[in-house]
Order: sequence, then C-alpha cells, then structure tokens
Amino acid sequence: MGVSLWPQADAVNDVAGVIELAELARSAGLRSVWFGQRFDLDSLVLAGVVAQAVGEIGIGTSVVPINPRHPVVVASQAQTVQAAAGGRFRLGLGLGSATLESAAFGIHEDRPVTRLREYLIALRSLIEDGGADLTGERVQARPPMPTTVRGGANVPLLVAAMGPQALRVTGELADGIIPNLAGPRTLATHIVPRFERARPAHPVRPGQVVVGVTAVVTDRPQEVLAGAARSMAFYDSVLSYRAVLDREGVAHAADLALIGDEDHVTRGLQRYIDAGATELLVTQTDLGGHADQLRTWKLLAELSA
Repeated sequence: MGVSLWPQADAVNDVAGVIELAELARSAGLRSVWFGQRFDLDSLVLAGVVAQAVGEIGIGTSVVPINPRHPVVVASQAQTVQAAAGGRFRLGLGLGSATLESAAFGIHEDRPVTRLREYLIALRSLIEDGGADLTGERVQARPPMPTTVRGGANVPLLVAAMGPQALRVTGELADGIIPNLAGPRTLATHIVPRFERARPAHPVRPGQVVVGVTAVVTDRPQEVLAGAARSMAFYDSVLSYRAVLDREGVAHAADLALIGDEDHVTRGLQRYIDAGATELLVTQTDLGGHADQLRTWKLLAELSA
C-alpha cells in the first residue's frame, strides 16, 4: 500500500510540508509515497528531495506526462532521483491530457502511442545503456555524451496505460502499469490481461500493476463524498478516463471512490487486489481532513503488514 501526497492547503512551504507528510507516512507504516505532476510543483525534483530527507520508504511519480519532456532530460532526472533514493525510486509516466497540453504548451500530439513506444525505447537505452541512438517518427534521442548517473541505475518504468494500444506498448517495453480510476471489473477483464499478454517471455523485472484508488476512512461519508465529486469532476470529461469509466459502468469518477468506515474501504480495496493489482496507490486521502487521513493511513498500514 502506498499513498499520493500533495501539500496541505495551509502549508507555509509546499516542499517542507510534503517532507513532513512523507515522514508521517513512513512512521505510520506505509510502504511508498507518490507525487503527481501539475503546473506548480515538479514531481521529479520533489521525489529527489523527499528521497534524501526521508529514508526507508518507496518513492514514485504518478505520473510525469511525456509531453513536452524529452527522454534525454527525463532519463537524467530519473537517474538523479534514483541515486538520491538509493534504489527506492520508480518512474511513473503518462501520455498526458491533450486539452491541458494544448492550452499550456501550444502542442498537440496526434500519434501518442507511437510517441510512447519511441519514448520508452529511448528512455530504457539512456538509463540502462548510457546512451541512445534513435531517430524515430516522433522522438530523436542521440546524446553526444554518456548519460549514465552513478548510483542511478535500475529505474523501473511504469506507464499510466489504459487503452488497448498503450497497454500493448507498455507490456512490451515497460516494467508495469499505473492506471488510475480503472475499476475492478475493467482491471480484471481489460487492463491486466492486455498488459500480461504483451509482456516478453523473459522480462527484465517482474510486472507491476500499481492501481490508483481514491479512498478515505471516515464517519462522514456523505460529506466527504460530496467533496470527492467536486475534486474528481475533471476526469469525467477527459476522453481516456471517460472510456474506462464507461467500461466500468459508472457515470462519474467519484462513483469509484471508497469512502466510509474501515470495513467498507477494506472490502473495496480487496476487489482491486482480486482483480489483479499487485500494489495499491491510494489517492486523495486528505479529502476528509487530517484526522481522517491519519485514520486512513493507519488502515492501509495494517493491510500492508
């Protein structure tokens, strides 16, 4: 069990606040902490800072969009974080949101799966071989100097893949998937089978299925669910998420949130494990406030024991 972390609304310093949360997560007995990417905090920089400040807990990004970040740059960043983490880091990548990227960067990728394939080929070579020589349709990576960072090797690559083509590419070239808002039915019948079928016969690392699930243990389920509906409404209109929500048979992303007492949340999480998750990444545990967050973390730590 791991949790995503984000600064609290009243934080004086966002980075210091996240370090405090990571220390609290470690002391609570959680196995990993993960950092998302928006337009403010940089998740890879944050992961490296937290890795140095807080030991004995896994560190990951969930997720870094591959646009407009070049794989040479991301390979350098990821190896630097791995060196800081002493081998505890996993790099989660995503295809990103076309709407947000168009608005923010003025770019539009009309062949995202081709870019993902070439990106993963380049990234793997840059990290594991110390360089790359790729001239593809969407990615060129030919650095004239070595790209190896001492202490930064062995970076597992996870992709937030949920569509059939992205799952096939991820199974072939990455170490795992990190889907978010994919319900148990979709996970068991669509995502995990496609990922597993695409895996090589002798993979470099065991396949990882790290599933993002929103969960809060609380005595105020209706109030917290209303907050979840507001915070998760964005996903309802994103095409990639809309597809998996429709496949699961739910109208809104918040319909997948596990909000209630310990028994309710435990039963809900177990459905994801039964559906093929090898690890659960529990998100938005702060929806009900700090006390509910600590209560949720306590349950997750007990389930991990």
